[in-house]
Amino acid sequence: MDLRISSHPILAPLPEPSVSFTFGNRALRGRPGEMISSALYAAGVHVFGHHSRDGGAQGIFCVNGQCSQCMVLADGVPVKACMTPIAEGMRVAPCEGLPDLPEVAPLRTRPSPRFDETSVTVLVVGGGPAGMCAAVELGRLGIDTLIIDDKAELGGKLTLQTHNFFGSVKDCYAGVRGIDIARILSDELAALPTVHVWTEAAAVGVYHDGAFGIVHRGEFRIVRPGQVLVATGARERTLPFPGSDLPGVYGAGAFQTLVNRDLVKAARRLFVVGGGNVGLITAYHALQAGIEVAAVVEAMPRCGGYKVHQDKILRLGIPVLTSHTILRAEGAEHVQNVVAARVDADFRPVPGTERRWDVDTVLVAVGLSPVNELAVKAQEYGIPTWSAGDAREIAEASAAIFSGKIAGRRIARELGVLIDIPSDWEPLEEILKSRPGATHEIVQQPRQDRVYPIFFCDQEIPCNPCVDACPMHSIQIPGTIMDLPVFEGKCSGCGKCVLACPGLAVSLVFEDTDPTGETAVVLLAFEFDAARLPVDGKVVTTDRHGRPLGAGTVVEVRDRKNQDRRRLVKLRVPAAERLEVAGFLVAEPDPGRPVEPDCGCADPGACDPVICLCERVRRGEILAEIEAGVRDMNILKATLRTGMGACGGKNCTEPILRLFRQAGVPPEDVTPPTFRPLTAEVRLDSFLEE
Repeated sequence: MDLRISSHPILAPLPEPSVSFTFGNRALRGRPGEMISSALYAAGVHVFGHHSRDGGAQGIFCVNGQCSQCMVLADGVPVKACMTPIAEGMRVAPCEGLPDLPEVAPLRTRPSPRFDETSVTVLVVGGGPAGMCAAVELGRLGIDTLIIDDKAELGGKLTLQTHNFFGSVKDCYAGVRGIDIARILSDELAALPTVHVWTEAAAVGVYHDGAFGIVHRGEFRIVRPGQVLVATGARERTLPFPGSDLPGVYGAGAFQTLVNRDLVKAARRLFVVGGGNVGLITAYHALQAGIEVAAVVEAMPRCGGYKVHQDKILRLGIPVLTSHTILRAEGAEHVQNVVAARVDADFRPVPGTERRWDVDTVLVAVGLSPVNELAVKAQEYGIPTWSAGDAREIAEASAAIFSGKIAGRRIARELGVLIDIPSDWEPLEEILKSRPGATHEIVQQPRQDRVYPIFFCDQEIPCNPCVDACPMHSIQIPGTIMDLPVFEGKCSGCGKCVLACPGLAVSLVFEDTDPTGETAVVLLAFEFDAARLPVDGKVVTTDRHGRPLGAGTVVEVRDRKNQDRRRLVKLRVPAAERLEVAGFLVAEPDPGRPVEPDCGCADPGACDPVICLCERVRRGEILAEIEAGVRDMNILKATLRTGMGACGGKNCTEPILRLFRQAGVPPEDVTPPTFRPLTAEVRLDSFLEE
C-alpha cells in the first residue's frame, strides 16, 4: 500500500522513495530524510505498538516531538518516530510493552563529560515566524544572534501552511502562502552574516547561572546569552473523550505535517473537532489532498475562526455543525467511526440528536497552549528574557510575524542600539491579534458596468490584499484593515482581486455575455486540481454560506504561472443568481446517520477516557484521587504517574486541571506540577565523549 500524494494543487512533488528499511517483518521504502512516522503512514501503518500498562494501541498525536505516542524501536533504540529520520537498512520495530535495552559494549575507561560552551549576544529559541522575524531585525542591525530550532529547517508551522495569509500586505506578507513566507524569511536570514542558525537543536533546559542547555544534533551544548527571545510557539490541546486514545485520533497540526510537509495521504475520511481557524483550514487542506471530510463540529454556537474560512468549506460541501460535540470514537485498534451530538446552552449533549459517521481519522483542533516553560524558568532565574508569537500569546501567524519584528527591535534597544519602533506597529499588532469582529448583512446590488466584483467577506477581520491587487485602484478599505472592502470605480475584468483574496471571497460578474439576458458569467478562484472539475462541466453552485443555488456550467478554466497556483474558473449561471454564486460543490455533504445514545460497550473502561496518554491514566482514576482529597498535582504524579511520561506532563496538565474544576475545586486550591530541566528527553550519550 502506497498512500503518497503524487499530485497536489499547491505543492510540488517530492522525490521518489529510495531508502530501504524494515518495520517488523515488512520491507518498506521511504523518501530521503523522511521521518519514520511519515514513512510508516505512507505504507498504511497506523499502529506503532502497544502500551505496557494496558496493551492499548499506540499511534501518533502531535508529530511535533511534544508527546510520546509515536515511540518505536529504531535499531533497538527507543525513539520518537516523528523526530527520527529513516536511514538505509534501519530496522524499525513496534514498541510492544517495555522494550529490552540494547546491548552496549562496556567502556574500558569512564568517559569525561564535555560541554561545548558558546556565548552569544542574543539567543532566539524557536525558528517559526516570530523567531525568524526577530532574528531578521537583529541581523539587520549587526547584532550577534543565534537562532535555534528542533526541526531540520526553519519556518515552524509556516512550512505546513499552503494557504494565503490574511493581515496587511505591507507589514506581514498578507496574500502570500505560509510555505512561501518561510522561504522568504530563510533567505533573508541566510544573507545576514551576524545571524547563526542551528537546526535540529532543541533547548532542553535553562539554569540558574544563566546558561541554556541545547541538544544540537546529538551533542549537549551550553549557550550563554546576553538576551533571550523565546519564540517556541504552541502545542495542541488534547480533548479526552471515549476512544480519544485510539490510533487515528490526532492533532490537526500532525495532519498538516503528514499531508502538507511530507505529501502523505494520512486519512481516507476524516472528522474534524473544533471550528477555529486551525480546524477549518485543515478541513480545506484535506480536500486539496484528495481526502474526504465528513464534517466539522464546534461546541460553541458559532465558529471561532474566520467566517471566510468557514464559508469556504461550506461552499465546497463540507458540513460545519455548530453547537455540536464529539461523544466518542469507536474502533478496536483504530478509529472506524465517530459519534457526535448537539449540545444545549450548558454544553450538555441533547438526547436524541446523536449521529454516527464512518471515518478512519478524527482531527482534534480545540485550541493551542503556549510552549513557555523555558521562558518562565529563565525569568525566574533573572535572565533577560523576552517572548514573541504563540509562546507569548496565542494568535494568528500574521500576528506572530509582527510580534517578532517588534520583539527584535525592543531587544536591540535594550542593548543600546538606537532604533525606532514606529508608532503604528503596536496598534497594528493588536489588530492582527484580535478575534473576528462583527458580521454584517450584505445585500448585493447589480451595477450598470459590463464587469464588476462581488465581495463575499461579511465579517470584520484584518485583511487588505484586494486593495493592492486592483490595477484600477477601484477597491478601498475605509478606516482600518478590519473594515470591509468597497468597490467604487471601473473594473477591467483582469481577475487580480479574485486571485488575491486569501478567503476566496471575491467573484467577478460579466453582464454582457448573453444577448437574451437569461444567463451571466461569474469568475471564481479554484484551488484544486482540474480533475476535481466534472467532465461535462456541470456543477451545483452555492452561495456565500454554502447553500445550494442551482446549476452552473464551466465555460473556461484559466491556469497560468502568474496565478500563484490558483485556477480561475468561469461559470455560466442563471442571471438571477449571478450576484449570489460564490462557489460550487466538490463534495457531497454527509449528515451522518441516527444512532442510539447508549454505546453498548461490553467493557465499562472503554467509556472512561484516557487523560494521561503517556502513562495511560484514565479519568476515573484521577477523579477518585481528587475525591479522596488530593489537591497537589505532584502527588498525582507520585501515585498515578500522571506527568511521568515522555511528554513530562505537557499534554495532560490542562485536562487534569479541568477535572479539578469539574469536581468543584477552586483553581487557587490546586498546586500545579513542578517543571524542571530537562524539558525533553535527552539520550545519555549526548552528555559524554569517549
